[in-house]
Amino acid sequence: MKKEFDNIFGIGNKNDAYAKFFIGQSYLNMLNLEGVTVANVTFEPGCRNNWHIHQASQGGGQILLAVSGIGIYQEWNESPRILKPGDVVYIKPGVKHWHGASLNSWFAHIAIEIPGENASTKWLEAVNNEDYVKVNQ
Repeated sequence: MKKEFDNIFGIGNKNDAYAKFFIGQSYLNMLNLEGVTVANVTFEPGCRNNWHIHQASQGGGQILLAVSGIGIYQEWNESPRILKPGDVVYIKPGVKHWHGASLNSWFAHIAIEIPGENASTKWLEAVNNEDYVKVNQ
């Protein structure tokens, strides 16, 4: 890992359990599993997750707290948003989106799963590589 990348929550282990939903290498450090699930997710440069939707019949969604590096967040049919430490993203349930590192920077965010009834994540297609590269220009 690059020395200048600072991750106060720890990088965790390779995110092998969810690797099929990511392009590139991510790492997962579970911070809390009781009541509200909280995880530190770290992305190597160029790593991003697939399009996905946080579903719930009531409640649900996710909050991302950018803690280190430079990342990208994008909702379906919306312009991408560059994320820097201190940025907060609220993701409503049912919104198709993706997030990850920029092409040339590590990125880490805290993911807070908002409790909901019948909550689940529906994983979808990978982010088109051509579109991802355009975001990084």
